[in-house]
Amino acid sequence: MSTILTRPTTGSHGALMDSIYRRQRHIYDATRKYYLFGRDTLIDRMGCTPGQSVLEVGCGTGRNLDRIGSRWPWVRLHGFDISTQMLETAQARLGTDARLALGDATDFDPAALFGIGQFDHVMISFALSMIPDWRAAIDQAARVLAPGGKLHIVDFGDLEGLPRPLRAVLNGWLARFHVTPRLDLVESAEAVAQTRGLTVRSRRGPLGYYRIVTLRRPDTD
Repeated sequence: MSTILTRPTTGSHGALMDSIYRRQRHIYDATRKYYLFGRDTLIDRMGCTPGQSVLEVGCGTGRNLDRIGSRWPWVRLHGFDISTQMLETAQARLGTDARLALGDATDFDPAALFGIGQFDHVMISFALSMIPDWRAAIDQAARVLAPGGKLHIVDFGDLEGLPRPLRAVLNGWLARFHVTPRLDLVESAEAVAQTRGLTVRSRRGPLGYYRIVTLRRPDTD
C-alpha cells in the first residue's frame, strides 16, 4: 500500500522544495533526462534479488522506483521525499507498487515510516546536491542498511571534462534550482564508511559529469 504521511513544512527545507517543484513536477522527468545522467547506469548495476527491500531517499516523482521495479521485479519498493508536491506525483505514478512517505533525509525513522528498520538497498539519486546537511544524509542512509546491504549514490561530479564555458553555464543553471555539486562526495562517503565499518567504491562518469559511489555493509556485523 502506498501511504504518504503529512506534516507542515512552512519555513523548512520542505517548503523550499515544494515552492521549486509545485509546477516543475509536471515536466520534471521530461526535462531532467537531458542532464541527470548516470541514474540508469546505477540502477542497472544494483544487483537486486527478488524479495529484497529497496529505499529511495528523495524519491521525487517516483521515476527511479518505477525503473527499479521494472529492472528488478519482485523487490519491495519504498521511497520518501521532503516535498509533498513531488510525493503527489510519485503516488499517482506508482500507486500500490511502492510505499511512500514524507520524510527528511537527515533525520528519518524507517520503522515509523514503513514499519521496517533496515533495507537491502538504499538509493540517493541527485538529491545530495540539494540537501544542506548532505553528509548527515549519507550517514543516516548508511545507518539503515541491512547486513550485506548497499547504499547507492549518484550525483554531479566535478565536471572537469566539460569545456570551461559550458561548465560555467551548467553550474549557473544548477544554482537556479539550489543545486550545488558536492566535490568532496567520495571523501565524505569514505569517512562515513570508516565510521560505520562499511566498504566503499566509486566510479567517475564520462567527463566527470557524474559520480557513482557505493557503500556496502558486511554480511555479518
